[in-house]
Amino acid sequence: MTAARPGRLLVATTNGGKLREILAILGDLPLTLVTLADYPTLPEPEETGATFAENARIKALAYASATGELTVAEDSGLEIDALNGEPGVRSARFNGESYAEKFATIARMLAERGADSSTARFVCALALTRPDGLVWEATGIVEGRLQLPARGHAGFGYDPIFYYPAYGRTLADVTEAEKAAVSHRGQAFRRLRTYMATAV
Repeated sequence: MTAARPGRLLVATTNGGKLREILAILGDLPLTLVTLADYPTLPEPEETGATFAENARIKALAYASATGELTVAEDSGLEIDALNGEPGVRSARFNGESYAEKFATIARMLAERGADSSTARFVCALALTRPDGLVWEATGIVEGRLQLPARGHAGFGYDPIFYYPAYGRTLADVTEAEKAAVSHRGQAFRRLRTYMATAV
């Protein structure tokens, strides 16, 4: 494979909340971590995959090819069983600009099915790539339930409506450390950290 820039890893996300979670896990690796803020003119690749894993690969390969960096990208979202897995890979682009609007849409869709809650899960798939190809992949999943209306002021995205039974609270109503210990993204990036610790 084409050699990437030595001693560096591009964390390819523009989402500030995700970036904080990822850097907290990877921060003590013997690597210089760079982000898309270091490449402000790069266009975002079109996420045309049918799965989280496909979208993670698309993003990682595009950014690695454009920058010459060893790159990790992730795709993640919420799957709601009563809505046949929606919003799934469309989680970030799901109806409405704000998450309050997205939550209202979910409540309406559930009501149309005669439900006010559902089992659900967060999924995170990540891909690690060099400029000419895939190196390694991982997935993290956390199971829970929808809880409407939203509760909690921490976290981001769908956290305020995702109830984690073991904590008895939504993921927006726990500390950053509590969330990282169980979250889908925390699981996937801890696996990456273990892999990178032996590979670098």
